[in-house]
Amino acid sequence: MKQLLWGVALAVGLSGCSLFSSKKTVEPTPLQTLKPSVEVKQLWRGSVGETADAALRPALVGDALYAAGAEGTLARTEFGRETWRIRAAKRVTAGVAADDERVIVGSGDGEVLAFDAKTGKPLWKAPVTGEPIGAPLIADGMVITRVGDNQLIAHALADGKRRWIYQRSQAALSLRGQIGMTRVGDLLIAGFSGGKLVAVTLAAGMPRWEASVAIPRGSNEIERLADLVADPVVRGESVCVAAYQGRVACVETQRGVVQWTRDIGSSAGLDLDDRQVYVTEDLGAVTALDVRTGATNWRQDKLLNRGSGRPLVMGDHVAVADSLGWLHVMNRSDGQFVGRLELDSSGVSAPLLAYDGRIVAQSRRGYVYVINLKNL
Repeated sequence: MKQLLWGVALAVGLSGCSLFSSKKTVEPTPLQTLKPSVEVKQLWRGSVGETADAALRPALVGDALYAAGAEGTLARTEFGRETWRIRAAKRVTAGVAADDERVIVGSGDGEVLAFDAKTGKPLWKAPVTGEPIGAPLIADGMVITRVGDNQLIAHALADGKRRWIYQRSQAALSLRGQIGMTRVGDLLIAGFSGGKLVAVTLAAGMPRWEASVAIPRGSNEIERLADLVADPVVRGESVCVAAYQGRVACVETQRGVVQWTRDIGSSAGLDLDDRQVYVTEDLGAVTALDVRTGATNWRQDKLLNRGSGRPLVMGDHVAVADSLGWLHVMNRSDGQFVGRLELDSSGVSAPLLAYDGRIVAQSRRGYVYVINLKNL
């Protein structure tokens, strides 16, 4: 029977050993005394309810922030003021995606749901063939939703009519809700189980190219897990991705030719700028790689076994939240810590987002934070 694994970043980050291992739990690396050079300040906090095991993340459109909780709450906030809050579904499993007119989430009942962005009024719902996971993507008058670990389904944004479906064979075991997608021109680029990165046409969902980023290895299904995690990140003509227990790689966006790979596994994902790729390793260390060659520039190992999340590039800094509820800010040039803020002890579950020079974080308990960075 096919199985889906929840909460892998937390399980791996705090265990210090392979998934489901019987080895003794490794304690998280304790935080060292820090003399900050950056003020990390909470500007606002709201709540939408626990995210539980759903891979939910906020969405940002202009000055509007949309966030959902697993028990069905969906809310819009502007400048720290909530403008509406609704019960979108009995259980929200996917989201949030939004544009100026619509907000999209997926429900545990196997539906994609659209709401008016200004009022929260229901607009349409469309059934799908399984449970939506991850964050949908809005592009070219469509919303593309991942269903299970092996389907991408596109619906018309205006009325929810199905436009196309792309399907791959199911993996015996996969990471639930961790694999993302992104748009590059007329292509949709998405990661799949087995270390595969695929580009399909946005117009019709037809395959354009496929790249093998990581090769599953091992004596059992758990050891062979090599799913691509988080969203592929694009800069120029390259798209870079990370695989759990696998590799970090950069691939040409138009032809799918692998430019370079590094044997660094990640359960959280990566971010990049014009010079470096920043990746959170399986056990929580953050490494900066040369974006052209993949060579290591620096490695920050003081976050081992803390369940570190996906890095976020913010100006001269890189921010990482951990599963123990701390936000860490590092110098982009050498990885040294320059600031820190304690958030929610339940841990930050969603990838950090950049919002007008600020950071947005959502915790497992459902708190949504807006955080400012200021040089001291």
